[in-house]
Amino acid sequence: MQPSSKSIIGMAKIKLRCWLSALAAVVITTANAQNPLITNQFTADPSARVFGDKVYVYPSHDIRAQPGHGRAGWFVMEDYHVFSSANLTDWTDHGVIVTQNKVPWVKPDSYSMWAPDCIYRNGKYYFYFPTTPKDTTVSKGFTIGVAVSDKPTGPFVPQPLPIKGVRGIDPNVFIDKDGQAYLYWSQQNIYAAKLKDNMLELASEPVTLGELPTQGLKEGPYLFERKGTYYLTYPHVANKTERLEYATSTSPLGPFTVKGVLMDESPTGCWTNHHSILAFKNQWYLFYHHNDLSPAFDKNRSIRLDSLFFEPDGRIRKVVPTLRGVGLTDAKQKIQLDRYSRLSNSGATIAFLDTANKFQGWKTVLASNLAWVQYNGVAFGKQALKTVTLRTMAPAGGTVQLRADGATGPLLAQVTVPKGGQWQEVKAPLSAFKPGIHAVVVASKTDTPVEIDWIRFE
Repeated sequence: MQPSSKSIIGMAKIKLRCWLSALAAVVITTANAQNPLITNQFTADPSARVFGDKVYVYPSHDIRAQPGHGRAGWFVMEDYHVFSSANLTDWTDHGVIVTQNKVPWVKPDSYSMWAPDCIYRNGKYYFYFPTTPKDTTVSKGFTIGVAVSDKPTGPFVPQPLPIKGVRGIDPNVFIDKDGQAYLYWSQQNIYAAKLKDNMLELASEPVTLGELPTQGLKEGPYLFERKGTYYLTYPHVANKTERLEYATSTSPLGPFTVKGVLMDESPTGCWTNHHSILAFKNQWYLFYHHNDLSPAFDKNRSIRLDSLFFEPDGRIRKVVPTLRGVGLTDAKQKIQLDRYSRLSNSGATIAFLDTANKFQGWKTVLASNLAWVQYNGVAFGKQALKTVTLRTMAPAGGTVQLRADGATGPLLAQVTVPKGGQWQEVKAPLSAFKPGIHAVVVASKTDTPVEIDWIRFE
């Protein structure tokens, strides 16, 4: 019997809905940001890796607790995303790669998908993640599982069981020059063990890396090698909140010698910090997190990125967190002045655009004729640009000047901002064009407040 035309149409509609649903599941979104790198969701615990010609970041994903969904006032995470960038400025969100209710061994309502890591070996990508098992005979606390993919962006297929013999959080994987892989994790202490070639099982009994500080919480190990020295880096609560410290060794399993602090406690009061370190295009970088988008609640965090440097003797120079971050910003894109390189001591402040929705980002407020903001690393290119557009608001009106390379540098434009209490885009001609890479200084020339969301050259 042939199906009727109505049934054919019905089946077609069902197929179309399924196709649209599948398409929606793989929608890729792009974020243009400095620090924090991602501004449309909370991200933490960034594990960054270079695969091919891009950097891929595997963070944990903080969400807010809701009735029946996580513990109020605590960390709540149910899935993982992966982000990629070829220039460390423009980040692409490839969507969810692993979620708690699709891993066979995970307690589906645990909301404890904490800090992960990912590594490439023999044509496969291995994604390591800690969480709570539903079978408490496997582990009464956290354990660590693995999901495997043919691509760095997934889809990742979770293994049916976690790694046997591992109890703890914050997995980190390191492959030495001889091909031996190691797994590091934390649970009051920091532990390490060799991995088998299949990257799914331990090849040795875990050892405690015992030369580290004995007082205060230690977690989040991340090991890398440079010029024959193995650097074990980790967050440590030496006072009230976590700071990033490091120790060195001539072996991946130690013994390690504590060398010092590579990042001080968060100036924003974020209780945790968690990080990774890599070299990309002849520069070393530190990925970490603060609570930029949630200053009143440090369980909702945001990942950041700053350059890292070594002293001639191999010591790590302490990294000072910045808002500007790294990378170049195309002059033809929206330049978020609130992620500034320098800010005047008088009359210039940064505030949220909307305190009820902090994902909207920030604005720069220039409240007097002494106020200015400087944003470094703007790439103007070679082709002459003719105008600048400001998204701005000035209840009493105002005037701002844009200069290149400092407050006394060449005048790029003078912009008159009309009086008004609503955001508007104001365009003005450029009086000069400077090809190449420059800092841009935006300064107020009136005593009435001018607010700026972004600027863009065309």
